[in-house]
Amino acid sequence: MIKKILLGMTLLMSMVSCTEDYTDWGTPQSNPQEEAVSFGKGSVTPVDVINLADVKTEKVKVASIVAPTSSNASYTPTYKINIGGRAFDIDAEGNMAKADLVNYIVDKFGKRPTERDIDATLDAWVSNGATAVKMATSETFQVKAIPEAPVIEEGYYLVGDMFTTDDVDGWTKEVAKAFNHSDKDVYEDPVFTVSFETTKADQYWKIIPKKNIDADDLWAAGVVGPKVDGDDSMTGALTNGDAKAGKIAKAGKYKLTINMMDYSYTLEEVNYDPFIYFIGATDGWKSSDQKLALVDEAKGVYTGYVYVADPNGADLQFKFQRVAGSWDNEINAGAFVSFGGAATNENGNIGVNAGEGVYYFDVNLSEGTITATKVETMSMIGGFNNWDGDAVMTWNAEEYCFEATNVGVTADGWKFRVNGGWAVNLGGSLNNLTAGGDNLTVAGNTVKLYPTRKTKDNIYCTVE
Repeated sequence: MIKKILLGMTLLMSMVSCTEDYTDWGTPQSNPQEEAVSFGKGSVTPVDVINLADVKTEKVKVASIVAPTSSNASYTPTYKINIGGRAFDIDAEGNMAKADLVNYIVDKFGKRPTERDIDATLDAWVSNGATAVKMATSETFQVKAIPEAPVIEEGYYLVGDMFTTDDVDGWTKEVAKAFNHSDKDVYEDPVFTVSFETTKADQYWKIIPKKNIDADDLWAAGVVGPKVDGDDSMTGALTNGDAKAGKIAKAGKYKLTINMMDYSYTLEEVNYDPFIYFIGATDGWKSSDQKLALVDEAKGVYTGYVYVADPNGADLQFKFQRVAGSWDNEINAGAFVSFGGAATNENGNIGVNAGEGVYYFDVNLSEGTITATKVETMSMIGGFNNWDGDAVMTWNAEEYCFEATNVGVTADGWKFRVNGGWAVNLGGSLNNLTAGGDNLTVAGNTVKLYPTRKTKDNIYCTVE
């Protein structure tokens, strides 16, 4: 009887094991083991995905190595790991310098904390003390690693008491003010800026990630703020876990800069001067008498014309000074997150990429934007030519003016315009020409336009 029972159980188990659905529940499930690759007569076995944020030592294990065998039993090989055409030291236990791996990933892929799968091979070298010989190269295997970096969202918004009015709650999506950011990946450029004004003291604020705005759920996880409620420090640390509200201690205009790579913030009280002064290669970095004028006091917008030249072969580069002749609080490329038109970032200096000439600049310091439009043609148009066909002027680099002779402008109205269009034009008073100003009504044949404010605070012209 016992034999029959045992035979029945054996047959049952045999039938079950032949079905595709059978699972041996006595064996715990696990991730598949990374496959070893050959290494001469040895092998290399990759490790699982490496989260570099969890590696607190100077070395990180990337593989397990079984050394290639040799007819010389006493040999001790040394190893190199080859990644992306570069070779790095690796020890017999498969450990390489964490810094080498981090630097390679950042250089190749950037800082975004995404799994990176990197093809690699190992070389084994043997030396007699004078000469090193490569004895084996492994097959290709993969090092899989995630860079160490904090959470940086694609965008941020500021909310707070300073945006509250009798009709509006300043802590809502409708009035949240977006931070400015460059067009770079946020892990390459983690700096965001926003400018705002508060008319009252002791105004509280927090920072909302863009994903919360998009989901219409402002207070979901990820809200950013100081670690101490009511912190009125002008600089400090931020957190996105149990964030508190910062405080603006006094009324004024401010620029808030956040660096989300190190979760820090800086608040600057902003006061905009009437002019910013151009200094650069045009005058050998010695003169700052060309200038842009403040046209929007609330936003810190400056506009005007500048002659950009390179007489000394130093490239078409420059900066702006807040006080002529002073380098204190200079305005360089780092002040801007966006470069438009011909304006460029030249590793600290500002530059232009359309060659020597006169440029019209629009500089917004609160939003961190700068746009340069090259004046290919400065011309006059008006009743004297039936507002059809521009009278083109010539740049005089000695006098810093555009000039035209025998032009015959008349009292029935005319204006200056740039590049044959109306996007940038000048009118108003001869002694104070303004963008989009009224038609000029002075007649004459010789006209000189002085656009750079080099000798006066205003853009002006003469008509004879």
